Amino acid sequence: MTSLLVIVVLVLLAVALWQLTKIFDLTQVGSSSDDSQVASDNDNNIQGYIMFGFLAFIYIFTIYGLLKWGNLVLHTPASEHGLLVDNLMNITWVLIFTVQVITQGLLHWFSFKNRGHKDKKALFFADSNKLEAIWSIIPSVVLACLILYGLYAWNNIMFVDKDEDVVEIELYAQQFKWTARYAGQDNVLGKANVRLIEGINTLGVDMSDPNSQDDIVVSELHIPKGKKVHFKMRSQDVLHSAYFPHFRAQMNCVPGMVTEFAFVPTYTTAEYRELPFMVEKVANINKLRAEKSIELVAKGGTALDPYTFDYLLLCNKICGASHYNMQMKVVVDTPEEYKKWLSEKTTLAQDIKAAAAAKKPEAEGAAPSDTTAKVIDTVKAVVDTVKAAVAKVAMK
Repeated sequence: MTSLLVIVVLVLLAVALWQLTKIFDLTQVGSSSDDSQVASDNDNNIQGYIMFGFLAFIYIFTIYGLLKWGNLVLHTPASEHGLLVDNLMNITWVLIFTVQVITQGLLHWFSFKNRGHKDKKALFFADSNKLEAIWSIIPSVVLACLILYGLYAWNNIMFVDKDEDVVEIELYAQQFKWTARYAGQDNVLGKANVRLIEGINTLGVDMSDPNSQDDIVVSELHIPKGKKVHFKMRSQDVLHSAYFPHFRAQMNCVPGMVTEFAFVPTYTTAEYRELPFMVEKVANINKLRAEKSIELVAKGGTALDPYTFDYLLLCNKICGASHYNMQMKVVVDTPEEYKKWLSEKTTLAQDIKAAAAAKKPEAEGAAPSDTTAKVIDTVKAVVDTVKAAVAKVAMK
């Protein structure tokens, strides 16, 4: 209701202003005014200075944005290929800002310099081969170099040698959660199909495949530092995107097909938490959370818990109503910690057997349940009573 009233007030205010302008026009009747709709030299000068003012606004706002929000960008990458990605991104940003500064400056300067004047006549020429060559060849060469460097980076990042020693992990996306499946001791993932999803086998793993017998399914992702991790990705329902921001890794998860991405983690979670920039960032976040907690407690709410940094796997596609909450904690361990953690996990085959054993119907001859026993006792008592009554009648 409040929003509706605000809209009504704004509409009425706009109408009132429009009426005031009409009244002002009526008061000017009889006075000398220029109604030719042709810009005068004074108009052109004003427009020229406004152009310079807008140019200053663009430059000032750009600098302000870099100073104000520049610290929000990701800092040190946590993967080997992350430096290559950051270099490509930084080169692109430098080119964009350089071209923006030059082109905006030239655009506004020439607009001011060649503003209309009654003693000036515009110079017109149909074409200029020199200008056409300059603004065609230079951008083409720059973009070609940028694209070639991008292809070089992409090929280096995506290349996985078949004989390379890697950790095989499947990432399974569904609305709205992630599940990870480890290849186990044989380091080969078993086959899977969504048609095989049943009960505890939520990933549709083909348990008839020998390679599936040692697969491990978890809801928290652990990966070892210094070892290449090869991710194979599937989606159960819609298009998702596996996004590891701190590892500079992202790949779409497409229903009906398997996509892949590989990288080598370079910092454990504990090591990344101790980096100076991260210590400062966490301190600033907790300062804000502490101030917010004071407000919440004053209103009878619950204080916010302190923030602790963790790597995250996010979904970078808008996949539905709870897309914002689709994330998985990622822990980078030392190789020894990783092996210990993995050895403590049960395999999917063991989980399925345990679930089947829990649901197995009562074996023949097993003791009846308490309810069944009570019913049997009641029936026996009734039968005994009837037999006693019949015996008494017979004796008489």
